[in-house]
Order: sequence, then structure tokens, then C-alpha cells
Amino acid sequence: MIALDEPTLDRARDVFRHTAADVQWYKVGYQAYFSYGEQILTELREARRSVFLDLKLHDIPNTVAAAIRTVARSGAALISVHAGGGRAMLTAAAAVRDELRRTGRAPKIVAVTMLTSLVQTDLQEIGIDHTPHQLVSMRSALAQACGLDGVVCAVDDVPIVRLRTEAPFMVVCPGIRASGELAADQKRTATPSEAVLAGADFIVVGRPITKAPDPRLAVRAIMAQIEQANAEKPASMGTV
Repeated sequence: MIALDEPTLDRARDVFRHTAADVQWYKVGYQAYFSYGEQILTELREARRSVFLDLKLHDIPNTVAAAIRTVARSGAALISVHAGGGRAMLTAAAAVRDELRRTGRAPKIVAVTMLTSLVQTDLQEIGIDHTPHQLVSMRSALAQACGLDGVVCAVDDVPIVRLRTEAPFMVVCPGIRASGELAADQKRTATPSEAVLAGADFIVVGRPITKAPDPRLAVRAIMAQIEQANAEKPASMGTV
């Protein structure tokens, strides 16, 4: 999934133009959604691309349910909520997904377990007395118990998620960087190959592609790494 969170619609269109031949999935997050969301979502839908609408919805259950009903009109195939919203909110998200499914729209809902910009000390500062692995373990199990389709987590957390959940359960991993590449504000990062070997279903890649001199070449380099890692892992794990 390419993150199309660019400062302008023209820049997002340029990234899409350079990568559309090789990529089916695009992520639309805060910057794109609040700046030019209707336009880019319409264009992606008309181009028959799959959209991950990454809004990390986090509010009282009724508000989150109403928000999902609204944003599902965009045709997004995947929508994120935040696992920190708790059981009632996550259950409400799953219920409205089922309601939409009966009308012919069927977005999947995934819960963000913990931002990849956070580490142990950050959790302590906000009053969470758990390690990242412990928090992701609890939240992924809760997300599945509430009926959601999967979670968003760092690559390092994928084995923990797999231990606490039963298939089918989707795992989406952001924070993807090439080996040795500057992580910037992402503190828990991994390479595309590491994500594949950990068992991720999807990886979300932003700046390594969108800021590359040639986004098309960057995509193809990542695809080559994915193909090589898929060839190395056991067939029972599936492919990214």
C-alpha cells in the first residue's frame, strides 16, 4: 500500500501516475483526507484501485459508528479505527460494518494497536504500564474478540499478533524503511523483507516511495525484495 499523504492533490496525483502500473492499494490518511479527500478518493475509485482509509477513528461508540457509515460512501475497502477506544467502540465499528455489508458495501475494519512512533518510555509518559508487545497483544486479541477484520502494528509485533489471534485475521504494517534508511519520526521500523518474513499481510510504504527521485523505481525495488522474501518463507505463511 502506498501512502498518498502528500501536501497537494497534484503531488498525490503525480505519485499515483508513477506507481499505478505496479500497485493496487493506496492509503489515504489525515493530510490527504482533510486537504483533498473527496477528489483523490473519487479518482482512486474511478481507477479501480483499492483504498485503505486510515483515519484511526477514536471516539465514543455512536460517533465512530456514524463516522464509518459516512466514510464508507467513499468506496474504501479498508478503514482504520484505534484500538484504544475500547471494547464498546470496537464492537460498534464491527456492527456498522456488518450493517453496511447487507447494503452491498463491505469495508473491512482494522484496529491500530500502537503507533510506530511510540516506544516504552512514551507509553509510560501517558500512563500505560505495559511493554509495546504486551499492549499490542492485548489490543489485537480484543480487536478480534470484538469482530474486527485485523490490526495495524509494527513489524516487530506481528508474531505477537499471530499468537494471540486466529486466522483469518489481517495484519497491516506501516513503518517500512530500507535497511539503513533514516527512520525520521518512526521509531519502530523494518524492511519490506523483514515484514514479509514476520508474516505481514500488507505493508504500508510512504516516504521511501513518495520522496524517491523516481517513485516507479522505488516501487519495483521494494517489489523485488518482497518477491525474494516470499520465496524464502514457508508456503504455509502465504504471500504479501
